[in-house]
This record gives sequence, C-alpha cells and structure tokens, in this order.
Amino acid sequence: MDFKYSQEIDSSIYETHGLDEGIPLRIHKDQHLEFKGALRAQRDWTKHICNVDGYNGGLGNPFTFIYKMESFDLKKDFKKETTKMLDAFGDGALDLRVNTKSGPEKRLQAQMLSEMMALDPVRAITSMKAWARFVQLASRTRSSPFETLEEYVPSRVIDAGELIWFGTLTFGMALTIPDDEYEICMEMARSGYAALGLTNDLLSWEKERHDAMEAGLDYVFNAIWVIMKEKSVNEAEAKKICCSEIKKYVSIFKQTVDETRHNPCLSQDLRTYLEAVLYSISGNLVWSIYCPRYREF
Repeated sequence: MDFKYSQEIDSSIYETHGLDEGIPLRIHKDQHLEFKGALRAQRDWTKHICNVDGYNGGLGNPFTFIYKMESFDLKKDFKKETTKMLDAFGDGALDLRVNTKSGPEKRLQAQMLSEMMALDPVRAITSMKAWARFVQLASRTRSSPFETLEEYVPSRVIDAGELIWFGTLTFGMALTIPDDEYEICMEMARSGYAALGLTNDLLSWEKERHDAMEAGLDYVFNAIWVIMKEKSVNEAEAKKICCSEIKKYVSIFKQTVDETRHNPCLSQDLRTYLEAVLYSISGNLVWSIYCPRYREF
C-alpha cells in the first residue's frame, strides 16, 4: 500500500496489551479533518436525531469499524430502535426523497447519501447497499444468547461492522472490488473482522456487563460471557482465552495479507482493502484501550 495520507506512530507511546502482533499503528496526517468531521457528526446527530449526551471527545467516529449496536441504545429499547434503523436503511436506502412522514434517521441517512453521491456516485451506492445490509443483518444478531464461541464469532463479525467498514473503506479510499471478487474478498477479510470484534469485546466487557444488568438482560452479547458459560470458567480465565483467540485470528489474517500482497491473480484494490483491514486491527485495539466510555468501568 502507498501511504500518502497516514504516518506510523512510535510504538513506545501507546499501549497494546501485547495484542497488536507487530501491526504498526498509523494515523492520518491531517488530524484536524478528523476533529472537524467528529464535530459535524455531533451537530448532524443533534439536528436530526437527538442531543448528544455524555460525549467524551473525538477518539472514535460512531460510524466506523468499532460501531456496535449499543451506540443506538438498543439494549434498552431494542425493538423500537431497530425498527427506526431498518426504516432508514431498508428497501428505500437509495431513495434520497424525504417528506413530513420521514423519520429523523431517514433524514440523516438521505443527507449522508446525497453528499456521498456528489463526490463519487458509483461507490456511494456500493457503500450504502453494504450499510443497509449491515443494519438488516445486525438487527438479528442479538435476539438470543449463544452457547459456544464457534457459534458466536460469525454473528460478532456482522455486529462488529464488517459491512459498515467495507462500505467506509471502499468509498473513503476509492476502491472498487470487482463483482467476481466480492465473495472471496469478504471471506479473506473475515478473520480480520473476528479479531476486531473480539478485541472490542475484551476491552468493553465491563461496560457491556453493566449495560446488560441495567437493561435487565440475563445475558451479555460479548465473547467473555460466552466463554464463561461454555468453558465454565471465571472472568479472568475467560479474558485469557479471549486474548488467545484474538491472537489466533490476527495471525491467520496477517498470513492471508502476506500471501495476497503480491498475488497478480487478485485485483490491486482487493489487496489494498485487505491491507487496510490489517491496519484497522491495530487502530481498533488502541482505540478500544483508550476509549473514554470503556475506561469509566
């Protein structure tokens, strides 16, 4: 990958808990654009949806790869909030028209699509289709608890934002994944998204356990909870097992990226996409470690 817009960060100035597996952390050279975008997102959310309460800084964008359904408080009002998002990202996800009956979520979604279409109409449609599919799939992932980690991980990959990040990366980096490579692209990246999801589970466990208790749920949509139940182990042991699983998936994905980096049988955009997911792993890890809403617990 040709790094035009990012720079590598000295690994001595941030913590990884030994889970980075040697993947460098990179940040955008123009951080002011990140801050500007975060403030814009808050203003738009306040305008169309509701006031942004309890915000603790621009350490993460709510529409990025660390997106989780709790961002919309679904644990407290799952059916109601899911319905709102399904209405916005349903069959009319590509329809820019809004009227007096349109909900605030649809208004914000239409605004996003309109601005994206003005920049890159073809990729905007690809991204919005991916995001709509994500909302439809993710709305079903938390309906019941999982008995084993093997059953849980595929749903966690969906919930972690596999399709959200696919749409974001392809649009933001101007990548085009050929139709005949789409399925292999998703399959190759899956271990990377498993690592992303499990990392977020590990580092958000205390908050998610608290939120589940507050919501009166008898289970937590989190790998730590699944491991504790499946293996009959305590919390500390479950965290160790989760760490091992994270390292396993990172190792698998790193090997995939290494094997495809110079493979002429695959398109350059596919190879670039996989590398971008690789760097997302270290970004997600550091974000999760320093995220204010997780550090409160």
